[in-house]
Amino acid sequence: MLYFSASAQFTQKPLPYSYDALQPYIDAQTMEIHYSRHHAGYVKNLNDALKGTAEEKKTLPELFSRVSALPAAVRNNAGGHYNHEMFWSVLTPAKNTKPSAALLSAVTEKFGSMENLKQKLNQAALSRFGSGWVWLCVSAENKLEISSTANQDNPLMDDAQNKGVPILCIDVWEHAYYLKYQNKRADYLSAVWNIINWNEVSARYNSALVKP
Repeated sequence: MLYFSASAQFTQKPLPYSYDALQPYIDAQTMEIHYSRHHAGYVKNLNDALKGTAEEKKTLPELFSRVSALPAAVRNNAGGHYNHEMFWSVLTPAKNTKPSAALLSAVTEKFGSMENLKQKLNQAALSRFGSGWVWLCVSAENKLEISSTANQDNPLMDDAQNKGVPILCIDVWEHAYYLKYQNKRADYLSAVWNIINWNEVSARYNSALVKP
């Protein structure tokens, strides 16, 4: 199961918390600008790019399955919409959410510990030159894998270097953190672990597993 809208005309889901709910880790002004301008812009531009084309009735997974053959406007805005919808869902103001036993076992098997996972994800995010995303995915072999992508690309795209089903993502575009953290991406990455919605990540992990 993937978390997509099947609507031909794409819309933003309501933000699942208030703009100030993630403070002090992400400030209210950043959240408002990020959601109501950046994400909203991707949705509008995606609908505009698809209007009147053969791809207009396609879903996001259908677009991603052949995105390398589509115009850049479709690629960038479809990715921007999907990536942000996922990002909002894996953040939460709730305290002390925890990974499921199954996810924790998979993390320990692959990375040795949750702390090692965080360090490796942060390293991948810090190594991403310019704008992009860092991902924790489930591979076709049901293994956890870390990757990063430039711009608004993601691991579901047909030409992704590291393919997989994303279960966790972190936005490392400067607009995600610059008002509060300026150029200190490492401080932002350290802070964001305090608001990860492990209930959501665990549900995505369970859904992403290829069942025998």
